[in-house]
Amino acid sequence: MNWRKRITINLLATWGDHVIGLAVCLVLMPFTLRILGDDHYGMWVFINAIAGYSGLLNLGFGQTLSRYVSAYHAQGDSERLNRVVNLIGVIYLATSTLAVTIAAVVAWLAPTLWPQSLIPATEMRLVILLLGINTAIGILGSVFGGVLLGLQRWDLERAMLVSSSLARFGLTLFFLTNRESGLLMMALITLGTTLVENGGLVWAASRQAPELRFGRRYLSRETFHECAHFGTFSMLDMVAAKVIENTDSIVIGCVLGPAAIVPYNVASRLCQLIVKPLQLIGQICLPQAGAYHATGQIHMLRELVTKGMGLALLLIAGYFIGASFFGPMLMQTWLGKTYHDAQLLMMVMLSAQLVGTPMKVVSGVLYGMGDARRPALTYILEAFGKLMLSLLLIVPFGLVGAAIATAVPMVLVELGLLLPYALHQLQLPVRRLWREAIAPQLLPLVALWVYSAIVTAQVSPGPGWPKLIAISAGGAVVIGTVWLLQRMLLQARHRKRIEASAPLVEANNSAAI
Repeated sequence: MNWRKRITINLLATWGDHVIGLAVCLVLMPFTLRILGDDHYGMWVFINAIAGYSGLLNLGFGQTLSRYVSAYHAQGDSERLNRVVNLIGVIYLATSTLAVTIAAVVAWLAPTLWPQSLIPATEMRLVILLLGINTAIGILGSVFGGVLLGLQRWDLERAMLVSSSLARFGLTLFFLTNRESGLLMMALITLGTTLVENGGLVWAASRQAPELRFGRRYLSRETFHECAHFGTFSMLDMVAAKVIENTDSIVIGCVLGPAAIVPYNVASRLCQLIVKPLQLIGQICLPQAGAYHATGQIHMLRELVTKGMGLALLLIAGYFIGASFFGPMLMQTWLGKTYHDAQLLMMVMLSAQLVGTPMKVVSGVLYGMGDARRPALTYILEAFGKLMLSLLLIVPFGLVGAAIATAVPMVLVELGLLLPYALHQLQLPVRRLWREAIAPQLLPLVALWVYSAIVTAQVSPGPGWPKLIAISAGGAVVIGTVWLLQRMLLQARHRKRIEASAPLVEANNSAAI
């Protein structure tokens, strides 16, 4: 299967997962918020933000696993593939045990750490402990998920996630009936579905990689040193990602209180629903870049970057335009009410992603090439800038200050440092990047802006899912049609140039003969 077809299948799988996740979230979040109330739901988000840092126990070996499985599979080296999988499996067994231990300690201290919480001490302790066990299971299962990603079988990995998401959705609707012990019920549902999900990953990886073997003979110091070098910088990237993702909720919860997290979380959740599947374009490019780099195909790496960045830019800019016109209508339809500053917060977050989302393709390709140092250091600098700005701006500017603290470092650091470095490493001229990745997206985006302006002037601003779905479908048709027509026109011009130059080439060949 050629790379374009495989990446297309992987993208469709991730976006199918996104569509289902979006539908689940649109129903589940207002339902959960209504049952738990702002205080309890804010505490759930707060606890999960802290639990999110437990993902650091992956130690950066997630991308390492995907990268080396892809490279060794492309080379047909099953021995080295098994060494990498076994080494990371042993490391993850140790870190998953540490996760449960840390959760047990935090659970015991929870009433002292949060004495003003409205949640009973016993329930809070059980919730934290269950989330710790959930994290441990996720760490172990990610070994097999990483194998699937390295083999570029995102479709199978996403199928497990979709099944888990749908099961969690159904169980939550059925069992979450009141605020009393509501957080404990959500934690139990999360743990149960995680068990099933990771069991599915084990089964799928074993089927797709029958050469997988486990045993002490595959553990070697040489493999550890090989993976540790890449994993160290991947770990720094993960630290940066966790700081960037979870800092706001923790800072807001500590400074303004858990209830203040809710409006920010509404805007952040909408932004994540838009951005997460688009950022997966970069993750999908990582194993493909690893295969190209292992076989010395630098020209294909350049094409992977320009095509991936162009697609990411077109989609994130299209969402940005749609959200700027119809964001308040979506929030009113979704939650039945609007939160103060939520629209402004979402637009600030999305504006930064006009740079951040296409740059995920760049970092994904660099990781696939085995170059983890520069992207990791760049994201660490970005995370540090975000943390410092959050602490400086949260008091004078409130929630808007937290959003600005996210946007400014992302734009400055990634455009000023990471992009020039990547272009130099790939020997990719800025002119070609503009011609192939940026310029082709401008006309479809202008058409979408015109369409959105016309619809806004003609349609009443009231909420309603049929109206939103119709507007979204119309926007997709507009941007897709203009993009396709432009592409057909460019291909026709290219064919004419080739046909016009053919007689000249033949004449030159004849003269040479």
